[in-house]
Amino acid sequence: MMEQVTLQVTDDGSHTLFNASLNETYHSHKGAIAESRYVFIGAGFDEIINTFNALAIFEVGFGTGLNALLTLGHFQQVNQQRQMQHLPLLTVRYISIEPYPLTRELISSLNYKQLLTPEYSPLFDALHDCPWEQATELVPGFLLTKCRRRLEQVSLPEQQVNLIYFDAFAPNKQPEVWQSENLGKCYGMLQPGGLLVSYCANGQFKRDLKAVGFNVKAYPGALGKREMTRAWKPAV
Repeated sequence: MMEQVTLQVTDDGSHTLFNASLNETYHSHKGAIAESRYVFIGAGFDEIINTFNALAIFEVGFGTGLNALLTLGHFQQVNQQRQMQHLPLLTVRYISIEPYPLTRELISSLNYKQLLTPEYSPLFDALHDCPWEQATELVPGFLLTKCRRRLEQVSLPEQQVNLIYFDAFAPNKQPEVWQSENLGKCYGMLQPGGLLVSYCANGQFKRDLKAVGFNVKAYPGALGKREMTRAWKPAV
């Protein structure tokens, strides 16, 4: 499968990958870094950190590791600010699934280390070098577990996750990932008050989220896209 994946440059200069077998890119062609920061950090991570000090994130689609990288870097910035303000420090347990990990050659060709500030470079190496199927503390307070499996194969305890990054390929490319059974599984793993975020604003996706119990709220999309999806598990 990886021999059909090639490098592309997006409008903000950052790399994405093109999967020829699916005729789909891993990120928006308008900007890989910009899209990830908007959808998953700004509309997800920043929205939830004032509710939970111990944050558990579940990601559907590790891919290039960009979401994990930006989350890790932002986590450090948040804790630096909290330390200066004498506030409790945030801890993060980050679980990401990816049935088809990238080759080392593809990973090393990505230009995120060159485009982001210098402190991101060792973080990028650390998250890609750590072993699969094993919890690894990348920096103090941030634990990453990468799992080679599909969402259908995941079994997590109920109500143990606060935030879900739903970043699979589009529903018309991988419809099995977006099936209502998987969305129900996501609902079950979230704590009350937890949040699911996705770049996708597909109508059936939003209807299926509502059907399994989520409160779905419209939110402006990234980089000129009309909408993205934020779905909350009702608080008790």
